[in-house]
Amino acid sequence: MMSALIRKRPQDWRVRPNFTDYDDTRADFSWGSVPRVCDGMPGGGCNIAYAAVDRHARGPAAAHTALRFVSADSADEGLVTRDLTYAELAGLTMRFTNVLRSLGVGKGDRVFTFMNRCPELYVTILGALRNGSVVCPLFSAFGPEPVETRLALGQAQVLVTTRALYERKVAAIRDRLPSLEHVVLIDVDDGEQPGTQGFWTSMGAASDHAPVTHTTADDPALLHFTSGTTGTPKGALHVHGAAAMHYVTGLYALDLHADDIYWCTADPGWVTGMSYGVIAPLLHGVTSVVDEADFDAQRWYRILDAQAVTVWYTAPTALRMLIKAGPELAAAHRFPRLRFVASVGEPLNAEAVWWGERVLGLPIHDNWWQTETGGIMIANTPAFDVKPGSMGRPLPGVDACVIRRHDDGTISVIDEPDVEGELALTPGWPSMFRAYINAEERYRDCFVDGLYLTGDLVRRDADGYFWFVGRADDVIKSAGHLIGPFEVENALTDHPAVAEAAVIGVPDPTVGEVVKAFVTLKDGFPADEDTMRSLMAHARRRLGAAVAPKIIEFTDALPHTRSGKIMRRLLKARELGLPEGDTSTMETTGAAS
Repeated sequence: MMSALIRKRPQDWRVRPNFTDYDDTRADFSWGSVPRVCDGMPGGGCNIAYAAVDRHARGPAAAHTALRFVSADSADEGLVTRDLTYAELAGLTMRFTNVLRSLGVGKGDRVFTFMNRCPELYVTILGALRNGSVVCPLFSAFGPEPVETRLALGQAQVLVTTRALYERKVAAIRDRLPSLEHVVLIDVDDGEQPGTQGFWTSMGAASDHAPVTHTTADDPALLHFTSGTTGTPKGALHVHGAAAMHYVTGLYALDLHADDIYWCTADPGWVTGMSYGVIAPLLHGVTSVVDEADFDAQRWYRILDAQAVTVWYTAPTALRMLIKAGPELAAAHRFPRLRFVASVGEPLNAEAVWWGERVLGLPIHDNWWQTETGGIMIANTPAFDVKPGSMGRPLPGVDACVIRRHDDGTISVIDEPDVEGELALTPGWPSMFRAYINAEERYRDCFVDGLYLTGDLVRRDADGYFWFVGRADDVIKSAGHLIGPFEVENALTDHPAVAEAAVIGVPDPTVGEVVKAFVTLKDGFPADEDTMRSLMAHARRRLGAAVAPKIIEFTDALPHTRSGKIMRRLLKARELGLPEGDTSTMETTGAAS
């Protein structure tokens, strides 16, 4: 049944949106006509950091606030903030560019970040991009195993982190990372931690003049890891030319204007926090709010209120937690300048869209994209009607369709509306990933008959709005994070009690899905509370709280195919009471009850 429509009328616009004519703008759009955000770069070329910082620092926006950090130490009586102007940010990023050059780190070398949202994180990202180095962000809640896997796959040469994270999650594995030549700690001085150097000691010795390294639109800039169903995580490589996509989607999907106070709540350790928490707002010269603390409903409302946020980009999990906190908390604050709220990371249910309308006076605008796309593809935008529960419609420059895969490896496009199939995109947008590092075959398999196949199941209605149905594979979406079952299973089976493990996602009203593990034990290990606690602790130490299973169920056996592959699909069907589908390939013994 079609959800009710939220009508948009010009008289309701608080600011005239950048994107007001859907059909004509899409028809007239070409990537060649996008403003050249790197014009003026010495020697020509294209560099994300030059477009995001340098060009503003040399112009009328030099004294405009680029980043406003809300301290985690803020007291109850008020929020403590620290501002960096575009000119100040440029000076710091140039210093870090020189730090890297003093270490012999150059174009194409990989610089990893592993820290919370703090000024040093943004300086590192932008300074490394200016240097032509490839930036690889890691989520600070990762445990040692995901960190080691990604540092090794990405062949990290530099890691910038904190003393605590280094000591807890990196020091013990460093000997297994031969490519890791330099560890820079943001909160110690040189000599305080063996084998490392101090960030600010190095910055103090560096000049704040550093010409930008010559890079082109096709040079690598960003490496984001995304989970798969089998094997290791996939490292998706993006290029400096992605800046054009970040600019356009900031214009059309997020409706950024020069005087906006913008807040993206996503951590830069994930692709959303990088593309839309760092790059897009800086490209548009707006002020970005950065909250250094963890989620707290009261605090978030205070930030929206006190910082006069105008555009807010957040996640369904956070919105559901705000809903759970009750409307009275929101009613204690005022948001007169807030004019647009968008959400991404997992499907946004219709009730959350309507909650925004009732409580904030604004509907929540869902949108869709992936690590691999590098930028927003499909969106509900300010000027157009919203269908609560829908992903929205393709943006200018994006061509999307619904396809059906066939057993012979071919595909066909589904033209009829409201028919479920896989979402596919026509390649050509600038932020499309250019490779999975060290996995050419995995990359080639994403493309069939000239289309990029996303792995997401959708339907498209008669009005061209897309609706998310589910994943075509076993990847788990929890609190906006993609979790590959293989990584979790691999960690669990390293516990001395575990014979075999299988992991699925089960629905959760707050975070979308939680990780559930089915575990068979080796002989001599009891399926009791002590074993359960031991397994949980083991998983959290190895994987971190964001990835470790929240539920573990002991079972006598797991269902396998005749070739020995665990049938996660069957486990999920039984867990959720769904049809089991074709079980002809299942071995005749050993099926879980």
